[in-house]
Amino acid sequence: MTRFVKTSITRRAILKTSATAALVSAVKAAFPSGAFAAAPGPEVKGIKLGYIALTDAAALIVAKEKGLFDKHGLPEVEVTKQASWGATRDNLVLGGAANGIDGAHILSPLPYLMHTGKVTQNNKPVPMAILARLNLDSQGISVAADYAGTGVELDASKLKEAFAKKKAAGNEVKVAMTFPGGTHDLWVRYWLAAGGIDPNKDVSTIVVPPPQMVANMKVGNMDAFCVGEPWNEQLVNQGIGFTACTTGELWKHHPEKALGLRADWVESNPNAAKVLLMAIMEAQQWADKMENKEEMADILGRRQWFNVPPKDVVGRLKGDINYGNGRNIKGTDFYMKFWRDQASFPFKSHDAWFVTENIRWGTFAPGTDVKKLVDQVNREDLWRDAAKELGVAASDIPASASRGKETFFDGKIFDPDNPAAYLDSLTIKTVS
Repeated sequence: MTRFVKTSITRRAILKTSATAALVSAVKAAFPSGAFAAAPGPEVKGIKLGYIALTDAAALIVAKEKGLFDKHGLPEVEVTKQASWGATRDNLVLGGAANGIDGAHILSPLPYLMHTGKVTQNNKPVPMAILARLNLDSQGISVAADYAGTGVELDASKLKEAFAKKKAAGNEVKVAMTFPGGTHDLWVRYWLAAGGIDPNKDVSTIVVPPPQMVANMKVGNMDAFCVGEPWNEQLVNQGIGFTACTTGELWKHHPEKALGLRADWVESNPNAAKVLLMAIMEAQQWADKMENKEEMADILGRRQWFNVPPKDVVGRLKGDINYGNGRNIKGTDFYMKFWRDQASFPFKSHDAWFVTENIRWGTFAPGTDVKKLVDQVNREDLWRDAAKELGVAASDIPASASRGKETFFDGKIFDPDNPAAYLDSLTIKTVS
């Protein structure tokens, strides 16, 4: 009897072990990144995320299309198109529980503007958190075809005389960007000021949502604009204007959009925030592979996402830039980075530049404690936790939250440890 029992138990153990091994193999196949770890599950099944029809929203869209949110335990994530950055802000203020959104593909400075109440109704602060950067590079500064004869490219000073002549004739010079104090506002201001054109005095800066840039340029509502892709490429493809420069030429490997969430959602759902980050990181890795660019252009071009021809997306995704003014350069390094060069990591030093530039133009007070504000909003610690659980290679995880000094095309140097010195070096600015 004893022998029979021992034999029977051994057999059951073998069967159980075999079944367990099969299950483990299946899980490893489904979760090759090692994301299926013994950890508390997410507190919620999803989150409402917003995006603007810009190529740098790709990580959110790819994560949705490829089932990466589902894979990481968030099957009910909604990714909804926003009409403008103003609408993104308003829906974040509402929050998901009030039919708004709890997170978004967002201009990197916008969470800081909301956190401090600079752009919210009655200046009421809405605590925000930046969990990841979504991309580096690949925005553009484009100019109406009427200015082709100036030869303007990276040097904006070539527009100075033409703009002055238009103003002298009693006409307004309009330069469009997507949101006051946002990335595109700061890029175009930097470019104009470096060329000796004061963006506060020599031109009128106007706000136009990204998808409406090309149509407004077509009917003559603006002289120049700064926006992300695919709208600069579409402008060139339609023969309406040309790209003077890409923003990567102003500051190579510059930060652009971020994953911004309401701070209260992050605090209430720390596990969900982690797996959300993991899904987006995987999407960024997929989006960064050159062999996936054609498929990604097809996905983004679909009616439910951007509703544009894939050809308007794919060229600059690969670094092939037709500037529209006789320059057509293949294989540049100015294509959008989603993962390489530590593109996903939200460097605090990058955010410090955005805050400092907003001091330069009067959005933040001169005495703003840049480091303190960045520490309140930037949650690079959560990015590190998610990267570790995802099994991200050590080489892709920065040792420091600062990238140190940054050098711009005109020789200006930004030291995140001494933003005041950077401000002192600038000639055209609002603050003295």
